[in-house]
Amino acid sequence: MPLIAPHGGTLVNRLATGKAREHLLERAATLPKFTLDATQASDFELLANGGFSPLTGFQTKKDYDAVLERGRLAGGLAWTIPVVLRTDLPVKDGAELALTDGSGLVLGTIKVESAWAADLEAEARAVYGTKDAAHPGVAWIRQAGATLFGGTIEAANLPPHGDFGDYRLTPAQARAEFERRGWRTVVGFQTRNPIHRAHEYLTKVALETVDGLLLHPLVGETKKDDIPADVRMRCYEALLADYYPPARTALAVNPAAMRYAGPKEAIFHAIVRQNFGCSHFIVGRDHAGVGTYYGTYDAQKIWETYSPAELAIQPLKFENSFWCKKCGGMASAKTCAHAETERVSLSGTKVRELLGRGEIPPVEFTRPEVAKILIEHYGATT
Repeated sequence: MPLIAPHGGTLVNRLATGKAREHLLERAATLPKFTLDATQASDFELLANGGFSPLTGFQTKKDYDAVLERGRLAGGLAWTIPVVLRTDLPVKDGAELALTDGSGLVLGTIKVESAWAADLEAEARAVYGTKDAAHPGVAWIRQAGATLFGGTIEAANLPPHGDFGDYRLTPAQARAEFERRGWRTVVGFQTRNPIHRAHEYLTKVALETVDGLLLHPLVGETKKDDIPADVRMRCYEALLADYYPPARTALAVNPAAMRYAGPKEAIFHAIVRQNFGCSHFIVGRDHAGVGTYYGTYDAQKIWETYSPAELAIQPLKFENSFWCKKCGGMASAKTCAHAETERVSLSGTKVRELLGRGEIPPVEFTRPEVAKILIEHYGATT
């Protein structure tokens, strides 16, 4: 049995090489430049390397409208979050632009196929379920600009990164690694938070049903109060060293930026993981949520609106898990009948207070190796 096909059937590769790359850079030098912000640069990388397959560029108005109205591309394929360029400057249909990162490095070019003035209030409601400017996703689209444009890209360079080295696998590289290991079914796990015992529990339960587990933390742009990616990665490395089977577990990073779009982002994250070769995807409590904007299990319910023909990757839906003192182990409401007084379940606020004081949270909540890394981080920032 082969690995799952990419979303839409073909893994896109927009990265030019050899003479084609040289010619692309020569042409780009003659074009007006458009500087991508951090989120747009992450989007460019995933467009170029196939992480956003079947997209071959930033979405045009036709696809943008379909995503907002139906949660699908204009052709009917599942897609829930717009991937477009945003600016406050005028942009004309048919223009060709060189796309650069914040340092001025030319990443590639875009042929503008459509540009339009967006109704950002309507987009906020459709994607984030709120117009509240306090929502980080809503705040970003407002700051980025109301003139949107899209079109096919050609890539000469991926955004340069000085971190995570061998963990930066493209979808093609991840698929090749799964093939090398003989995996055919792979479950992906997404998080922007440090891993704790509940995460460990549900990833191991999921691993019982498939050939391999891809721990795939997001390392693109996140909120300023989120734990930095390098700290989170050290937590993963500490756990993998002693608590996961190395032959059945892979660790790689996802360069995407967070949108904090809750249920819409759960589907978005799953599509990316399908392109990386995952056949299954873990969807837990309040996936990609922030504050109280989404219901606890809205990210699981949204899957009911898509058929396997539209979205081949399968969700593994988990309830909130905890340590049950009476059971003597990890459990969830589906597997444990004991009272809440028997459960060890700490809020994020409580854990941060403990870590800030240099206190190790209960071993039932987090592994000591992970707590040590987090205490060092909080000690250095307080």
